Amino acid sequence: MQPVTEISFDSLELLSERTLFVFALPSEAAEEFEHVSKVIAGIGKVNAAYELTKAIHKHKPELIINLGSAGSNIFKKGEIVCCTKFIQRDMDVRGLGFKQYETPFSGVEPVLHYGIKIKGLPEGICGSGDSFEMNHFVSDYNVIDMEAYPLAFISMKEQIPFLCLKYISDGADGTAADDWAVQVHNAATAFKQILFAVE
Repeated sequence: MQPVTEISFDSLELLSERTLFVFALPSEAAEEFEHVSKVIAGIGKVNAAYELTKAIHKHKPELIINLGSAGSNIFKKGEIVCCTKFIQRDMDVRGLGFKQYETPFSGVEPVLHYGIKIKGLPEGICGSGDSFEMNHFVSDYNVIDMEAYPLAFISMKEQIPFLCLKYISDGADGTAADDWAVQVHNAATAFKQILFAVE
């Protein structure tokens, strides 16, 4: 599979029983995704990696779709962004001569290019890390979350097509925590309108 593949909205009718949806929290799925195969991975990179690995062995998915909330100081609140590039934003081993975001001796570039792009949606670079950013100023990534990188990485390693959509819930700024608490409940409805509009 090519690192990034573009499809149109009409192609989403190819969703099948072998599609696995991954959410960090139950609130991001709400009651809108009761009829699909899904896993609630929990918060953070370790939880996401563990739960997705288990789910792959159990469900043998043909497509993995990660839906979740994220912060951004570029995209607007309520906007849905398709992420096809991923950075492990808290990986920093420059002190030993490696590039910022590079995992030493992994053979993986600092920016991971993998996923499906949906025509008509803005494309973002997702920075995943085990911290909730409230003072984002880095320009290397424009979407901030805590789980997408390992999900994309494992999907790539397992050669499973991967789609990552993020609902912008906050500006990754001083009001991020309050904004997230309000906006996260709107994410599931917005995702359903996009993914199942063709039904």
